[in-house]
Amino acid sequence: MPLPQRRRCTYAGAVRAFLALAAAAFLALSSCATPVTAPTATYVNPVLDTDFPDPTVIKAPDGFYYGYGTQTLRDGKWINIQVARSADLVHWQYFGDALPRKPDWASTTQDFWAPHVARDGARYIMYFSGKPNSSDERHGLCLGVATAKSPLGPFVDMGHPLRCGSGFVNIDPMTFDDPATGKHLLYWGSGFEPIKVQELAADRMSFAPGSSPHDLVWPNPVKDAFPVLVEGSWVIRHGGYYYLFYSGDNCCGAKANYAVMVARSRSASGPFETLEQATGKPHSIVLQRSARWIAPGHNSIVTDSAGQDWIVYHAVDVGRPREKPSDDINTRRVMLIDKIRWVSGWPVIDGPSDTPQAAPKP
Repeated sequence: MPLPQRRRCTYAGAVRAFLALAAAAFLALSSCATPVTAPTATYVNPVLDTDFPDPTVIKAPDGFYYGYGTQTLRDGKWINIQVARSADLVHWQYFGDALPRKPDWASTTQDFWAPHVARDGARYIMYFSGKPNSSDERHGLCLGVATAKSPLGPFVDMGHPLRCGSGFVNIDPMTFDDPATGKHLLYWGSGFEPIKVQELAADRMSFAPGSSPHDLVWPNPVKDAFPVLVEGSWVIRHGGYYYLFYSGDNCCGAKANYAVMVARSRSASGPFETLEQATGKPHSIVLQRSARWIAPGHNSIVTDSAGQDWIVYHAVDVGRPREKPSDDINTRRVMLIDKIRWVSGWPVIDGPSDTPQAAPKP
């Protein structure tokens, strides 16, 4: 039987009132609820579990990070300079050889070490170490320069070495553009000599006319005391200082004891004061071996989108210290990353880490 008009109106009003109260209650509960947040992204070292020594990582305008490493033997074939790419510093895609054609001056040898890549406008410049065809006991490794239009390469050598010398003094190049002076600087060095710096010319492929190398950081003068040698330079500017990260002693082998050290200066060309000299600590080490990771070192530093600094470096996993049984021990150097904290004007690294860590912001 149809409801009388008055009862229909009363019923409809009651429904509207109920719905209004329900909506108000829902809104009240929603405002009190704890907001749901996405889980924090994490990573676990190593981020690149293959032999990838002396890693340099840069971020290109395309938003990707590009990593470059010392030569390696892969599937029976030599890769002269390794290259890989990542969108987040954690997941890496391997692209093979960034320097597929050897330089003419090093076409008969196989020692291509420690590349450093920098972007210069529309081109990319690679600095590396190579053994010349004429190498002997008096004439050792040289610094080389190659260019490419893409960060993936192929890089092509400029046709002659930048600098040669005895032994392995001329290795581990790293270039830095000083924002204070506008100068292009090249750092390098090992072979039991100091780490050096020299100004590059405007073309970045030769040294500035009239410039000469300046020594910055020395090995320990005490015989057999750590560090016996220093190498693997990386320079950044932070908080009014220039920080020079460097490594020593033995990168690999049975006596591998590599570690990362640091010094700082108000000038990119020094003089630099080591952490030991500035604080009275017994050494300048900021990253050294752990129970799992042997000989961490030869680092680069990159900053993520949140402004957080990350150290990228190689280390040897005690669980797999060689690529194949016939290799020497402690020669399989894989790539790790860890966060840098700044405390009282000096970097602090809680690593080498081997547990889940908060991941970089891509």
